[in-house]
Amino acid sequence: MMVAMAVPTNTITTASYCAIAKVLRGRGRALLLSSLSPSSSVTICNNNNQNNNKGRLPSPLTLSSFARGRRSTKSQWVPSLSLSFCTAAADTDAATVGSNTNKNEEEEEEKKKKDPEIIIKEAAEMLDIRVGRVVKAWRHEEADSLYVEEVDVGEAEPRTICSGLVNFVPLHLLQDKKVVVLANLKPRNMRGVKSCGMLMAASDASHENVELLVPPEDSLPGERIWFGSEEEKENQPAAATPNQIQKKKIWELVQPHLKTDASCTAMLGLHVMRTSAGVVVSTSLKNANIS
Repeated sequence: MMVAMAVPTNTITTASYCAIAKVLRGRGRALLLSSLSPSSSVTICNNNNQNNNKGRLPSPLTLSSFARGRRSTKSQWVPSLSLSFCTAAADTDAATVGSNTNKNEEEEEEKKKKDPEIIIKEAAEMLDIRVGRVVKAWRHEEADSLYVEEVDVGEAEPRTICSGLVNFVPLHLLQDKKVVVLANLKPRNMRGVKSCGMLMAASDASHENVELLVPPEDSLPGERIWFGSEEEKENQPAAATPNQIQKKKIWELVQPHLKTDASCTAMLGLHVMRTSAGVVVSTSLKNANIS
C-alpha cells in the first residue's frame, strides 16, 4: 500500500536526507531525491505490502526508525521500504517551464505567419532552381528575339528551353555554357516550340543590359541551388510541382526579391544564392534585378 504524508520542513533537514540516503543504500533500498532545498515542503511515501496493515495508516516515520528498519511506534518490521522526496516547488517550476515552452512555440509559429521575410524564403524553397549546361543553342525559326537551347539539367534527356536573349548574348557564347535554370515552371508554347523551363538572368533597371546568372565552374548540371548558408543545403524541402507554382503564384511572389548585390552575387533578400561549389553571380551587373 502506498501512503503519502506531508512532513514539515523542520522535521527532516537536508542533513537528515543525506543520513537517510546513506542508511537506505546500505540496506539495498531505493531513494529518489528531486529538487530538495531546506525550505521545501516534503512528501514521504511509505510502501508497506504486509496484509496485516491493510486499512490502517502508518504512524509518522522518524530517522531513528529508518535506521532500525521499524516505525517509531510498536509495529512489525517493514521489509520493503522506499521513500520519495518531492518538493511542491519543483512541480510548480516544471509546470511553469512547460507552459512557457508551449507559449514560446506558439509565438514562434505566429511570427512565421506574419514575418514577410520568412514567407518569401519558404516560397523560394519551393522553386526547383538547378545548375544547367547548354548542350546546343540556335535561333528560333519563328521568333527573331528568341534562342532555343537544349540544356542538361541532370535528367535523362536535355530540356528544350526558349529564351529572349538574342539582343543581349551572342549565340556562340551560349554553347556549352553553365547556366541557372528554373525547372519547375509549367511548359509554355513559344511560337511552336514547347519551352520547359527558364534561364535566369540579371538585368539593370532599364533592361538595356542583361547577363545570364553564372554558377561556379565546378558545379554539376542537375544540382539544386538554394538560398542561405552552406549548412542549409541539407534542409531543402522538396520542390513544388509546376501546377503548384502556377496556382499559388510562387514565382510572382519570389521574383521581386531576387537581386544581385554590390559584389554581383545573386541574392534573395539577405540570403545568398548558392551551390555546393560556391555562390551564383552575375558577370558585371551590380544591384540588378533577377528574372
